[in-house]
Amino acid sequence: MTGKGEILAVDDTPDALMFLSELLEAEGYSVRSAIDGELAVRSAISNPPELVLLDIRMPGMDGFEVCRRLRAHVETRDVPIIFVSAHSEMNKMLEGFALGAVDFVTKPYRREELLVRVRTHLEIHRLRHHLEELVDERTRELRQALTKIDNERVQLHTLLATIPDLIWLKDVQGVFLSCNSEFERFFGARESEIVGKTDYDFVAKDLADFFRQKDREAMMAGQPSINEETVTYACDGHRAVLETIKTPLHDAAGTLVGVLGIARDITQRKAAENRIQELAFYDQLTRLPNRRLLMDRLTQALAAATRTGRNGALLFVDLDNFKTLNETQGHETGDLLLREVSQRLMTICRDVDTVARIGGDEFVVVLTDLSENPEETAARAEMVGEKIRVNLAEPYRISGKEFRSTTSIGITLFGEPDVGIDGLMKQAEIAMYEAKAAGRNTVRFFDPDLQAAIHMRAEIEADLFQGIKENQLVLYYQPQVESGGVLTGAEALVRWRHPRRGIVSPADFIPLAEETGLILPLGQGVLETACAQLTKWSGHPRLAHLTIAVNVSARQFRQPDFVDTVLAVLGKTGANPQRLKLELTESLLVENVEDIIRKMVRLKAEGVGFSLDDFGTGYSSLFYLKRLPLDELKIDQSFVRDVLTDPNDATIAKTIVALSQSFGLGVIAEGVETAEQLAFLAHSGCRVYQGYFFSRPLPMEDFERYALDAPSSPAVADGRATMPTPSAWKLD
Repeated sequence: MTGKGEILAVDDTPDALMFLSELLEAEGYSVRSAIDGELAVRSAISNPPELVLLDIRMPGMDGFEVCRRLRAHVETRDVPIIFVSAHSEMNKMLEGFALGAVDFVTKPYRREELLVRVRTHLEIHRLRHHLEELVDERTRELRQALTKIDNERVQLHTLLATIPDLIWLKDVQGVFLSCNSEFERFFGARESEIVGKTDYDFVAKDLADFFRQKDREAMMAGQPSINEETVTYACDGHRAVLETIKTPLHDAAGTLVGVLGIARDITQRKAAENRIQELAFYDQLTRLPNRRLLMDRLTQALAAATRTGRNGALLFVDLDNFKTLNETQGHETGDLLLREVSQRLMTICRDVDTVARIGGDEFVVVLTDLSENPEETAARAEMVGEKIRVNLAEPYRISGKEFRSTTSIGITLFGEPDVGIDGLMKQAEIAMYEAKAAGRNTVRFFDPDLQAAIHMRAEIEADLFQGIKENQLVLYYQPQVESGGVLTGAEALVRWRHPRRGIVSPADFIPLAEETGLILPLGQGVLETACAQLTKWSGHPRLAHLTIAVNVSARQFRQPDFVDTVLAVLGKTGANPQRLKLELTESLLVENVEDIIRKMVRLKAEGVGFSLDDFGTGYSSLFYLKRLPLDELKIDQSFVRDVLTDPNDATIAKTIVALSQSFGLGVIAEGVETAEQLAFLAHSGCRVYQGYFFSRPLPMEDFERYALDAPSSPAVADGRATMPTPSAWKLD
């Protein structure tokens, strides 16, 4: 070989191949290129390279199949392979390592990291061959060979020292054999002081037990394992979150000899994830839980009350005449008053209770575990309500001035499992307005006689059951439009044509369907209708490219036969799986994530796409984004609605767009209603939209007319793509 080494770069994207070639050739490497898997296999076998940089996602033969064929051939089975991908899903990494890959690099490339990894694995590959040759050398050359090995180990140690990750090697008993300089920082000791010792000599016993358990798990599994751990560096006290990969090592005879550990500091990445969590679930003015987190806490409180039989109470607290103070004294004074109110509420309530700000001058207090007796529960709730009323009526000292404010408080009790969160909130709000009607600065309980709507629940449930049987539920389609005005598809939204009530909004019956299990036959009907429509469109040149997004409830997805059901519908209708997109909500990710991933992977393999709906409103996690085989994130309309007036929503929207780009995912914004919202989203990098600005959900016939009138390619003006107005698309 000549130069630094000969590398085979494999990627189906010419630009990516050119970039890799120029980068590596500039460092003195000899680079060959292959544009697809077949060409890569032929090139490697006919003239084996020293290292292969292999893209995973390629048409035809993908990277994993190329790896299998190279490992199966005697000429290429020892050539190190580094997988390259735009994603870093854990299952893809593990599959790559299981096939024999030596490393995994994500796009976009970080130049220094790529070069270090290439240098390291080329050197390791060469050293391995050198060592195999030296073993066969004559005994009289042993001293010279050992000297050469020592020199090469120094070179390898130098290379490892340049890698910013922590790297260490242990034997099967957990005794350290080697480590790099970054690991020395972690333990606060030199390598010579670490080798021959164990974790128990450097960290607390509970952390050492954790490290040892993860070592054993990797060695027992016989394949790399990945976990996260929070540690403190001994050298400087740096508190870090590490993503650790532990790989079992075997000798030439296949005997387990130890475990290799590589850990990367992901502290900044976790901080970004926590910031998203804070923006999504906490009010930025008062630092109290916002409405989204309140709903979650209230869900838990209701479940606990049902489980234990101990009732709770919901208090709706509204400041009297706050608007007048805001207008006369200014928003800054109003904000300071709201902060002081939040502090007083927190002081009054217990740690187990929840105090939330749900907007403006409205606060909600959730009291839990009050009593099994309704009368005693009411008495305790009234006592807290009066304490809040009196305390908040005390003077406020703000910017050297004294202000007074009173409150109207509505209270409702909970403990019955069938009331529901929305019902409780409505009850407490009604009681609060009763307090205002009574003259303000008072406390009122909800009157159960006002719950007329609850008595209709059984009737609606029966009607819904009958409506599903009689095909009263129909699909409406809301257009999804990309930059330039080109229609890409639609979201299928179910509507109920009730024989007496007319068109019923899904908000009025979908929650009931979820609770009763009717969501299963309802969802099956929606899926079958959407797939049949895709098949119909496939024969029309102007409609064949359109996709349909179908919402899937958590209850549907958790059915054991969900994947088989979807595939059966696709087979029955003849729909193209690549035109079907399933929209999942973040609430689905609360439990049994591994089962969710398995189902998604199976459907993804058949061509079905996935969109994470209402992203940012539930259990947002970068860890999930890294593992789930998603195609798209959907910015929730609650963020889009106030994106021009609420800095927090604007920040969240921009962050979601940036996240989608960094993970190689598409992004679509729903609830776009104004040109100003559209301009903001487009400027932030979002390229696909949905909302009333473009069109309301339409019956099939109206949607098809809309689709045929919509532009088939972006309008062009002055050499730049422009966004046509809705009138330009002939919308009604």
